[in-house]
Amino acid sequence: MTSENARAKDTGRKGEPPPPPDPLTVEIIDSHCHLDLMGTTPAEAVAVAAAVGIQRMVTVGVDLPTSRWQATVAAELPAVYAAVAIHPNEAARGVDEETFTELTMLARLPKVRAVGETGLDYFRTPPEQHAAQQASFRRHIAIAKETGRPLMIHDREAHADTLRILAEEGAPDTVVFHAFSGDAEMAKVCADAGYVMSFAGNVTFKNAEGLRAAAAVAPADLLLVETDAPFLTPMPYRGRPNGPYLVPLTLRAIADVRATPVDELAATVASTAERVFGPW
Repeated sequence: MTSENARAKDTGRKGEPPPPPDPLTVEIIDSHCHLDLMGTTPAEAVAVAAAVGIQRMVTVGVDLPTSRWQATVAAELPAVYAAVAIHPNEAARGVDEETFTELTMLARLPKVRAVGETGLDYFRTPPEQHAAQQASFRRHIAIAKETGRPLMIHDREAHADTLRILAEEGAPDTVVFHAFSGDAEMAKVCADAGYVMSFAGNVTFKNAEGLRAAAAVAPADLLLVETDAPFLTPMPYRGRPNGPYLVPLTLRAIADVRATPVDELAATVASTAERVFGPW
């Protein structure tokens, strides 16, 4: 799909899934989605994605029940890996020790390949709950290091504290900023630290000049692409249900911003994904 077509007006109804984009010729993965929230079976989501060149995906937990679910689905489907964690908005109410113990056990499973999404979200939680979020984030960092898994970070309006806590605790070997939300300066800070930046469909939004600037300056070998499905559906389908099969829209938008051939960027992203999550 060309950039011009990608910006075409969406004439579909809001509740309808967008049509499939033109397939990629280089296979990549969706580095972050929520298969439990898509209104279709995981097997169906995998099949639709595979038809456009998205052969693999990482499905992500936000609490203990969904983390268990993701781990189970990943064990059943060869095309799926899982990530397990307590989302910062859930962690704002406090997390008990038994939960951290089970998360550690889940993180050791063969098809669980990341600890996430964890981090800080100051957009939806009041200041009096920030301490609980920070405490949970520190524990997730420890779990990632103990299990040797990448750390998948949710960082919303909390850049300074997120970076500070990573520095204080000592970051795991691999850190991924999911749905990267910083500007070009934040991207440079992450690049200097060797942190991977995963861009979602919001990089295509009209008001996302800062995100596009970040995508333009991030080192190619520190880039991933994700959907965060069913959220953050790329233009021109914003507001409609997202799915892993829409990764090509975001990848092509980033390639445009970087003035890079789509196949070249896809090959680099695929290599980074394998480095981060391991081979299938």
